[in-house]
Order: sequence, then C-alpha cells, then structure tokens
Amino acid sequence: MDFELKTLDLAGAAAEKCDVLVVLVPEGFQAGKDAVSRLVSAALAAKDLEPKAGKLLQAYRTEGIAAPRVILAGAGDGSGKRLQTAVQAAVGAIKSSPAKRMVILLPPGSGAPGVRAAVCGTAESSYVYVATKSKPEGRELKKVVVAVADAGAEREAFARARAAAAGIEFARELGNLPPNYATPTRLGDEATKLAKAHGFGIEVLGPKEISRIGMGSFLGVAKGSAEPPRFIVLRHDGAGKGEPPLVLVGKGITFDTGGISIKPSAEMDEMKFDMGGAASVLGTFRALAELKPRLNVVGLIPSCENMPDGGSYKPGDILTSLSGQTIEVLNTDAEGRLILCDALTYAERFKPRAVVDIATLTGACVVALGAVRSGLFATDDQLAQQLQQAGEVALDPCWRLPLDEEYAEGLKTNFADVANVAGRAGGAVVAAKFLHRFTQNYPWAHLDIAGTAWKGGSAKGSTGRPVGLLVEYLLAQADGAAPAGKRAASSPRAAGKGKPAAGAKAAAKGRARAGA
Repeated sequence: MDFELKTLDLAGAAAEKCDVLVVLVPEGFQAGKDAVSRLVSAALAAKDLEPKAGKLLQAYRTEGIAAPRVILAGAGDGSGKRLQTAVQAAVGAIKSSPAKRMVILLPPGSGAPGVRAAVCGTAESSYVYVATKSKPEGRELKKVVVAVADAGAEREAFARARAAAAGIEFARELGNLPPNYATPTRLGDEATKLAKAHGFGIEVLGPKEISRIGMGSFLGVAKGSAEPPRFIVLRHDGAGKGEPPLVLVGKGITFDTGGISIKPSAEMDEMKFDMGGAASVLGTFRALAELKPRLNVVGLIPSCENMPDGGSYKPGDILTSLSGQTIEVLNTDAEGRLILCDALTYAERFKPRAVVDIATLTGACVVALGAVRSGLFATDDQLAQQLQQAGEVALDPCWRLPLDEEYAEGLKTNFADVANVAGRAGGAVVAAKFLHRFTQNYPWAHLDIAGTAWKGGSAKGSTGRPVGLLVEYLLAQADGAAPAGKRAASSPRAAGKGKPAAGAKAAAKGRARAGA
C-alpha cells in the first residue's frame, strides 16, 4: 500500500479528490466554516455521531465535499490508542468496497501518535491474506493520504510508522503461511532474500554446521522431522564495527505437534504460528531496511519442526546444550526453550549490548495476560523499562513478570543439570527461569508472545506482534537512549542472581499455546 503525508485542514480535506474521506472526530471538535465542519457539527448536534472511539457515521455525496463517500469516526480523547481504534473501524467499514484512494484527516495536535495510528491502523485493518487462495481477492485500497496540520513537522514520524507497518505486514504474511510452505528452509530463503535486497549480512546454517557448533539441544528437537533445521544469522551494521550490537533471538518452530508429548488435535493447526518469534525478527529487519538506523543489530533464528517420529527425542532423554549444560527432557512439548537456549548461548560471541528473545513460549502466559499484553521478563531494570516504554508508544504493550530464583526450584533433577519443565504453577515464569540460566553474560529480556502473536476464531491469523514494539525499542536506542546497565536483582520484579551449572561455567571459560 502506498502512503502519503500531506498538509490539509478541514477546508482542504473537503476539496481533496479521493474515493473516501475519513474525518477523525475527537471530543471537543473545533469546527470551521467549511462543508466538513458543517457536516460534523450537524451530526454531533443531532446525536447521530458520538465522539466515542470507534463510533461511525457515513455520508454519501455531501454538498461541498469532493469525496463521494465520507466517514465520520469518533476518536474519543484523541490519544494514539483512540485514534487507532477509530481508523481501524473506518477502514474495516470500507474493506469490501471498491475504494482505491482514501484520505484520513487527523485532528490538529495529533502529532506522532496520530500519524502512527493512521498508518499502522490502516495497514492492519486492510490486510488480506491471499497467498494460498486459488482465486485471491486482494484489497482494493491502493493509496492512503494521511492529512495533518503540518506535514513537515511529522515526516520523521511518518517514515517510522510506514516502516513499522511494512515490517508488521511482512511478519503477518510469514506467520499466516501454512506449515508445508513456511518450513525452516523457507525461513532461511526469506532471510537471504531480505539480506540481499537491503544489504544485511546473512548466514544460514544447516544440520551439519549446527552440529559442528555443538547445538545439541536445538538438534535434539529437530531430529524428529524430515524437514532440516536452519539457524539464521542476520546482521544490520549501521554503526561502527566496535559498537556492541543489540541481539534479537526469535523462536522459529514452524510447526509444533508437541512431539512425543503430543498435543490434543483441536486447534493444532494454529501451531503453524509457533514461529511468531522468528517472523517478528524478520519483520523487524524489514523495517530496519527502510530506516537504516545508526545501530548494530543481530537477528538469530533457530528454526525447525517439532514432530513425533522414530528419531524424535523422548521424555527422559538428556541433551547437551551449546553452553555445556545438560538438560533432562520431561516433556517434548516444551521444545521452544530447548532451541532458544542454544541461540542465547550463541549470542555471547557478539559481545552484545543486550539480548531480547521473542517466543510463543507458554500457554501459561496466555492464562496470565490473555491477548492484550505480551509477557516481559528481564534481568535488567533499564532494559525492561525501555521495552515497556517502546510497547506503550507502539500500542504493542507488554507487562513485566517476576524472575525470583524460587521459581527455578522445580527445574532441579537427579539426572542432569536442569529439567526442561516443572509443575503447572507459574509456567511462564518457570520457562523464563530455564532460559535465564543461559544468559548470565549480558543484559537479557524475554518476551513471551504466546497470547499476542496470533488470533483464533473467525479472526484467525497472525498479528505481526511484537514488531511494532521491537522497532520502537531499536529506534529509541539509535536516538541515544542509555544502554542497559547494571542488573538489578534486588528489584521485586527483577531477576534473581541465578548461578549457572558447572557445565555453563566450563563453557564460559572455554569461549501454549505453544509449549508446556
């Protein structure tokens, strides 16, 4: 979709030629003497239009307005969240119409939040999946003009919003592909195409290279599938070579049966979305391709299927991770943490400024937070605050959960350094504590997106979250936000100072919805 930023007021919007004019009407609407103002004022006076966010009133062939179709959309208090609700409602109302050109008139003073709401809200609501349909019916809307009081003042916000929207859509499209299309090999190919098109560094490792490195935990999960695993390394080198990078690690389970600990058949098709973390990393790089921030960013994606097969790993198996720590497998449906732990150890070689992993990791996080906020865990207060702030700005919120050391008690086992699951209680935290063991040498955060990466039911499909959050976080760092600093284990919601097992120490010296 083609977005354009333009300076228009109410009178200018009335004269603008387009198929649909969307006027966002906040509380306290300030009317002028133009045709649009007369229409809005009359609708409000008659109480045919409420300024409540998402309420709509449509008009056709209104005198004095060039657009044949006008949508008045209540925008509440005019905040970014309310404006996005209004835009989504308006765009949803014309989704099946033949309209090709739309103008969205933002209220004065909307600023960057309003621009983001207009661009990202339009992109989200107009998205149509057609990749595997025999007779695809694509969206008709081709051009969207975002009208503001001063286009010059909002150009940077517009560029950011447009890049974020492109990244979110890229992630959604990957996430929505069926699992026989979106294989680990396909993810590697998509990463390679992205890298070649935009000048990123790229390395895609296959089974032999993964084995040679020593990623025994990752390979343990992968060996039950006929599809070969891939370990993807993407690099955006936007700053100097000496600048430590920010590392994003995305879980890339392209289909999760649960393995030998097989899942119930109901809704198992949704386990194609278990690569939402991988899709979000690739989507974030798609946004970076547009913005090219002065920042070094590394994307790591361990990708495989989790299948039941004669060669599958089994409950009771012991895996040796890249860190040297041994892991007793008690449930093969807790596979995400087993591929992530090797990627988190691999991240150490980049001497990162901070590492953020993104994973559709636990059904327990869905129970805790539903589909509104992603779960956030962090060993560093500043890093946690930066991610939370980015989520609020991007309207892609997260919520911080604890990492107290007591949550790791259930992971103790007689047969290895650590078990991969404990009891049902606090499952999202226990999973995070498992990952925490492999992150002792850098500031780390974990985003559990099992509740936010996709929607079920009639609206089934990938959401592209948390690309918006990640893009905003990275841009804030490029703009000069202070890097993550001293870990704050004493914080009530921060990490405990977990000690790595002996195997991890030796290695250091030498170098759902998805899941349980």
